[in-house]
Amino acid sequence: MPQLAVVILNWNGIELLQKYIPSVVTHTANTTEIYVIDNASTDKSVAFLKDNYPQIKIIVNNENYGFAKGYNEGLKQIEAEYYCLLNSDVEVTPNWDISILSFMENNKDVAVCQPKLLSYLQKDEFEYAGAAGGFIDKYGYPFCRGRLFSTMEKDKGQYETNEIFWATGACMFVRSSIYHDLGGLDDDFFTHMEEIDFCWRVKSHGHKVVCCSDSYVFHYGGGSLAMGSPRKTFYNFRNNLIMLYKNLPSKRLFPVFFMRFIYDFIAALRFLLDSGVADCKAVFKAHISFYKSISSTKIKRKNIKQSITIGGIYQKNIMIQYFFFKKKKFTDLNTKDFS
Repeated sequence: MPQLAVVILNWNGIELLQKYIPSVVTHTANTTEIYVIDNASTDKSVAFLKDNYPQIKIIVNNENYGFAKGYNEGLKQIEAEYYCLLNSDVEVTPNWDISILSFMENNKDVAVCQPKLLSYLQKDEFEYAGAAGGFIDKYGYPFCRGRLFSTMEKDKGQYETNEIFWATGACMFVRSSIYHDLGGLDDDFFTHMEEIDFCWRVKSHGHKVVCCSDSYVFHYGGGSLAMGSPRKTFYNFRNNLIMLYKNLPSKRLFPVFFMRFIYDFIAALRFLLDSGVADCKAVFKAHISFYKSISSTKIKRKNIKQSITIGGIYQKNIMIQYFFFKKKKFTDLNTKDFS
């Protein structure tokens, strides 16, 4: 069994593959196998890979299953000690994989690990989708070391290897045994928030999630759904609610959802003022979709472990801290406020 399989999910992304696959082939260790899981693309992605990169193994799904189920279906066919789930719009760097593998081999309690995610367009700056590792506040809103909302910090080595709450799905290393033991990503998420939900389950079972600062990659971002897309807004809000309902301890469900209804209503009004009606509607559609799915989500909740001692959750509202108290950087937040 190979030690690592780098696995890229693709759907009609031939232009991204043409641009970013060369760095993966060049900078990935020779002992590592590279896979592309194709979600039934209708462009010439598969033909391009076969013609230009015969060393890459291709798994073709029957349809476009989205990010979560797309990976779950493909990974059933891949045997390796570790998986790296890698977005198709990521440029990797020398030793990016070796650094993380070495770290995880020496730290057996670490189940999931990410490199630092830097911007492909501003290479000295953290990138939105993962930066130096993710966290959530007490109401489920996600943020990162190096990125609070629209404030992106430059990477000055200020965020070193440390435990985080969630690792980005743009470049996530995970022990395959734990991935399958915990059921992988949630198929129903389709796209967005699935890695946060998965990492929450990982931590609830006593494993660690870490950002390894010795490794870094450059992420373009928006390869599947662009920033400002109402569809992206819908999935982010709906899946976040599903994630909370699945993973929160019982005593936290009512207070969190009561406040989330208020905060999401405020967010919808802000969308209306900033970006128009479509994003505002997407927030309300997300809530309706969540409540329609609550029966099936309740079944999932019964089948997973909720932990009251899980660490890494910020015990304040990150929006209030950012917009009202002007705490624009992760280092502005009081470490005592993380449980």
